[in-house]
Amino acid sequence: MISVGIVGATGYTGIELLRLLSGHEGAEVKVVTSNSEKGKTVTDVFPSLRSYFDLKFVEHDSDQLKSCDLVFFATPHATAMHYVPDLLEHGCKIIDLSADFRINNSQIWEDWYKEKHACPELLESAVYGLPELNREEIKAASLIANPGCYPTAITLALLPAVKNGLIDVKDIIADAKSGVSGAGRKAALASQFSEVAESFKAYSVSGHRHLPEMMLTLNNVQQSNDLNLTFVPHLVPMNRGIFATVYVKPKDHSIVMQKHYADFYAAEKFVDVMPEGAHPETRTVKTSNTCRIALHPGNSESQPTVILSVIDNLVKGAAGQAIQNMNIMFALDEGTALLAPGLTP
Repeated sequence: MISVGIVGATGYTGIELLRLLSGHEGAEVKVVTSNSEKGKTVTDVFPSLRSYFDLKFVEHDSDQLKSCDLVFFATPHATAMHYVPDLLEHGCKIIDLSADFRINNSQIWEDWYKEKHACPELLESAVYGLPELNREEIKAASLIANPGCYPTAITLALLPAVKNGLIDVKDIIADAKSGVSGAGRKAALASQFSEVAESFKAYSVSGHRHLPEMMLTLNNVQQSNDLNLTFVPHLVPMNRGIFATVYVKPKDHSIVMQKHYADFYAAEKFVDVMPEGAHPETRTVKTSNTCRIALHPGNSESQPTVILSVIDNLVKGAAGQAIQNMNIMFALDEGTALLAPGLTP
């Protein structure tokens, strides 16, 4: 049985980790931390988990974490990096759901996150936790950088095309929408109901922090290292879900991209390549660990191919993918605790 700690267990990804791990046959949550809710029980804060957990929140720097086999960090950026080195020295494996270890260049990380990285020496050894790309590396890793929610949806949408050289990588557009839970559980005016309801807006158009993560990942799977991605995120008035619409220009319109995608993801439990021309919806993946993808080829050589990709931002885009990584690291069935279908309605 894997003993698990969760640092920052009171955010949306924290409660999602707790919800999914409550049904995990091979793992047991032993420690949960929250600096703001320390001393309270899990069920005081989350009544939905009554009868599942009998734990009290402790501080982030609790020595109890050092007895865990694995520690998840569900914290804001620039938090995990202050705790991870000590936990690694005590033999804990780490899965960080924040951005602290996703970019292996400290200067690039610092430019985007406006902080001095506390342990840049660990960036090169951290494994980017996208199972469909780095499964073998994940098996042997001690430190996993769990991908961001937008990068998960967009990278999975592009991976077969980029890796197989099917598209012009210098001209990619990703138009993506996220539910409000992507902004976190903190109190903020921009994510309050009356600010979000019946509205739809773009944000971070000049540059979103997830852009360098996607650029680095996708450039690493193609030799020319000249990929150019225009990425514009949007906020939509729904609780959870990400919908990415990606526009690409095929190098050869006679190539059937649908077959390449179906073959590339044929063995993947959590990527569903739908029939060509299908229209995936965010509600079909709600609470599930599935990424659903559909391709729409252009009607002429002058038109782009459109790739649609949907995920639940809190599951495949965060907690579910983190548990998928844990299962791989500890040689468990990859689908353990993650095989439930999406919730409808």
